[in-house]
Amino acid sequence: MSDKKYNGEKNKVNSRYLVFISLIAGMGGYLFGYDWVVIGGAKPFYEVYFSIAHIPWLQGWVMSSALLGCILGVIISGSLSDKYGRKFMMLLAAIIFAVSAFGTGAATTLNVFILFRIISGIGIGIASNISPMYLSEVSPPAVRGKFVAIYQLAVVLGILSAQVANWLIARPVIPGEEILTSWNGQMGWRWMFWVPIFPALLYLALSLVVPESPRWLVSRGNYAKATSVFSRIVNRVCAEELIHEIKESISNVVEAVPLSTLFKGRALKITVIGVTIAVLQQWCGINVVFNYAQEIFSAAGYSVSDMLFNIVITGTVNVIFTFVGMYTVDRLGRRSLMLLGTIGLSLIYAVLGGGFYFQLEGIPMLVLVVLAIACYAMTLAPVTWIVISEIFPTRLRAKGMAVSTFALWTASFLLTYTFPLLNSGLGAYGTFWLYGVICVAGFLFIRRYLPETKGKPLEEIERLITGE
Repeated sequence: MSDKKYNGEKNKVNSRYLVFISLIAGMGGYLFGYDWVVIGGAKPFYEVYFSIAHIPWLQGWVMSSALLGCILGVIISGSLSDKYGRKFMMLLAAIIFAVSAFGTGAATTLNVFILFRIISGIGIGIASNISPMYLSEVSPPAVRGKFVAIYQLAVVLGILSAQVANWLIARPVIPGEEILTSWNGQMGWRWMFWVPIFPALLYLALSLVVPESPRWLVSRGNYAKATSVFSRIVNRVCAEELIHEIKESISNVVEAVPLSTLFKGRALKITVIGVTIAVLQQWCGINVVFNYAQEIFSAAGYSVSDMLFNIVITGTVNVIFTFVGMYTVDRLGRRSLMLLGTIGLSLIYAVLGGGFYFQLEGIPMLVLVVLAIACYAMTLAPVTWIVISEIFPTRLRAKGMAVSTFALWTASFLLTYTFPLLNSGLGAYGTFWLYGVICVAGFLFIRRYLPETKGKPLEEIERLITGE
């Protein structure tokens, strides 16, 4: 179907229904964001409870244990979603989120606590792979960008919810009171982890009513049901043509495609693009602002109380500019926003690094950090998920997204663990300058290899990338 025809049908999209199922799918991103950040607010209390407040290597292991689960979740999600469907994986993720939230908050030993953090990471890994994939597969080309971006919006809302929940749950510390015997040390941190049980159960219930991905249904030969699903989103004519194009793209092959296919022939180029963009989203460096806010704001001259307020500011900006990204992604395009994000961050990092080098403090440094987060939130943060959910053909999408998401989480692990080393060896200024260089390299890669994919049917994008 031509772009013109798709654009002409844009106004005939059943927006209410599409928003409904997209919000349900996006709940996986919300739980991901909450689980990812909640541990930061609970950290001062559970570390005292488990007697690890002065054992750095154990503190690091506890903080990073969820990353191991993320990688495991990504590994299993690709093959399981191909075998059992996208809907099954959303149900599984919801169950994992609920169980891990309860278990983490109820833990009485450190080993049990870590075990449930790993289980939580498995849920995060599954959600980070399945939610954007599902959103891309049910959305018509003309509006796909903004609907896949719902996932990133849900993530940042989950992050902000965790920050607010931690602030509301934690009780003021009474002078002279021991943390271990306080409410915060005994129960407060537990409630921080228990809060997402309620949205996880809601996610589970609502996932029962969403339809299966029509593109997965076609891959299993269930054309009638796939047409029925698409017909609830667009009119019957568009639905039938979408099904026809999907059938052509997979050549009626319904058997499992081996993972090695991603690294052969024309699929290799698509895989390299997906992996590179996923790694770039992490190695652009912005996530260290959330993971190491204390170090960054302390270096900028802020006290602990000011730092907590600044974190609220950065979280709010993150949400606001994610909306900006959703609004512009189907207008300006994916490639344009990725180019804007990489060059914008490189310029901001150049100035930010200079500020650290000349030991500037206060509002100017906060403004630069906020600008960097705003730039990231409207470009690389949401657009990365959109691109990696679009570029792989239907027969390879589950495994392709799994490989890309695996690369993303591995890059996140490396980013988290190298920042303290880089900060110590290069200083804050050198570290941000290094991230700026990485952003410049990303800009050159995107300009050379990533075509514009906005408004293109998923089945056309493969030919656009490979030139065939």
